[in-house]
Amino acid sequence: MKPIDILIALVVPLSWGLGLVMAKPTVDQFPPILLMAMRFGLAAFVLVWFVPVPRKLLRELTVIAFVVATLQYGLTFYGLRYLDASTTALIVQSETPFLLLVGVIWLGERLNMVQIAGMVVAFAGIVIITGAPKLEGQWLGISMVLAGSATWAFGQAMMRRLNARHPGALSGLSAIAWIAVLSTPQLFLASLIFERGHWAHIAGATPYVWLTVAYLGLIMTALGYACWYHVLGRYPASHAAPFLLLIPVSSVTGAWLFLDEALSVEFLIGGILTMLGVAIMTLVGLRRAPVRGR
Repeated sequence: MKPIDILIALVVPLSWGLGLVMAKPTVDQFPPILLMAMRFGLAAFVLVWFVPVPRKLLRELTVIAFVVATLQYGLTFYGLRYLDASTTALIVQSETPFLLLVGVIWLGERLNMVQIAGMVVAFAGIVIITGAPKLEGQWLGISMVLAGSATWAFGQAMMRRLNARHPGALSGLSAIAWIAVLSTPQLFLASLIFERGHWAHIAGATPYVWLTVAYLGLIMTALGYACWYHVLGRYPASHAAPFLLLIPVSSVTGAWLFLDEALSVEFLIGGILTMLGVAIMTLVGLRRAPVRGR
């Protein structure tokens, strides 16, 4: 890879990984679903001008947007309210084994022994993380983040089926742009149903809350995905996907530096095992099919 493309690729794990670190202080004082609605609304406003309208796919994309954005981010960021950012970042790595399981159960795919071993290692790491002393009594947050990861995997399988039925009809950037457009009203409606005190929260929002909205919408979503698809468009997935393994490193390091989150021995062991398992599954999967971004 060219040096400039390596730098662009590094923007992806840095921007995505620090998103949870930025969001953690905000979701502790601001409604998480409302935060996601503003995030995707801002991203949609920035991206929608650069992509065509996929008119024939809008109905399917509306359902996918509900699963992969509204439901998934609602669960994950509500879970973040009850957990540390570093813990959330590592539990989110369960998306990869969940994706493989969904592929087997729903899409009829087969796993080889190396992928199964990687899945076992990853889930073992997550079990160690969730059993760490600092997470005692925090099963609500853990369950929500795990449910969000499983929901993300199901949404990715839905997107794969859509792409298989309509090959070449939707680019990666078009997909994230229109998912942002379609999920924004869904998220605002979900916030109205499940959250309270919207105007009070908005009126009393600190500058940091608005900085978080700007970061999540412009940096994590718009810039992060633009960099990701830039790299995918120029290099094989085998060159691009390993950069995604740096996402939890970015999150854990950022949480330690900026949020003063403690790292126990159990947590570090579980984190290393989880990342090792995900690495095995990711690198083996590259031999079978291209890897798409989150």
